[in-house]
Amino acid sequence: MGLKLNRAVIGLSSLIAGTALPGLALAAQPEHWQLNMQPAVTPVAEQMHSFHDLLLWIIITISVFVAGLLVYVMFKFRSGANPNPSKTAHNTLIEVLWTVAPIMILVVIAIPSFRLLYVSDKAADAEMTVKVQGYQWYWAYSYPDEGEFVVESRIAARTEAEATDGKIRLLSTDNPLVVPVDTTIRVILTSDNVIHSWAVPAFGVQKYTTPGHANETWFKAEQTGTFYGMCQQICGADHGFMPVEVKVVSKEEYAAWIAAQKAQAGLTPATTSVAEAAAAPAAQN
Repeated sequence: MGLKLNRAVIGLSSLIAGTALPGLALAAQPEHWQLNMQPAVTPVAEQMHSFHDLLLWIIITISVFVAGLLVYVMFKFRSGANPNPSKTAHNTLIEVLWTVAPIMILVVIAIPSFRLLYVSDKAADAEMTVKVQGYQWYWAYSYPDEGEFVVESRIAARTEAEATDGKIRLLSTDNPLVVPVDTTIRVILTSDNVIHSWAVPAFGVQKYTTPGHANETWFKAEQTGTFYGMCQQICGADHGFMPVEVKVVSKEEYAAWIAAQKAQAGLTPATTSVAEAAAAPAAQN
């Protein structure tokens, strides 16, 4: 129910944005005085928002109950109204309730939590793969399905003075990760030096990059646009200057971008689609 409601809200927001700003793609980034999360643009992020909403109502209910109970006890059992306080030391019913109730609450939380962890862990039917490697203090992206060419992504605007030509301070990069829309993308992550954390809130993605170890996650962006994140693991002096920028484009634009990158790297242009390139290794096995 919550997932369907979130999809409806996102769809309505997209319709309004599309009416008011025709021809513009979505740009997800932090805003001043922002109270809620960035709009979800992947199925996993939508489920995370639904889980967040469930937890929020549980937390509100518990907080109101505890606060109300505290106020009731303060007035009901104040010394003026109870000169001879109760000496009750044991109550079986109350003890059973305060044991069973928390267990039931944890079960209600655990079931969708474990389901979400399972869904967000690994891609079941990935159409393409991207490798992410963390350095101090930038990211390197490679496309194993397209000849392993590497794109290095560094911060483009450290100061307000550098934030020109549409660049966003502390978020824009010189070379974003470029991926096609409506494509299931497997992301393999590692690090060259220390632990980093590659995160894009609008995708519901946050994964550590660990030296000598490969982690895996995935996403499927359902809208075109530019989406921002940051390294979320303190990794040294320039940790705060290690943004993540992902540009989601149409499949036609992606194919043209890949061809340009291959030409620049001296590789043979691709002759297969994204889905065909991803399916080829599985067919060989």
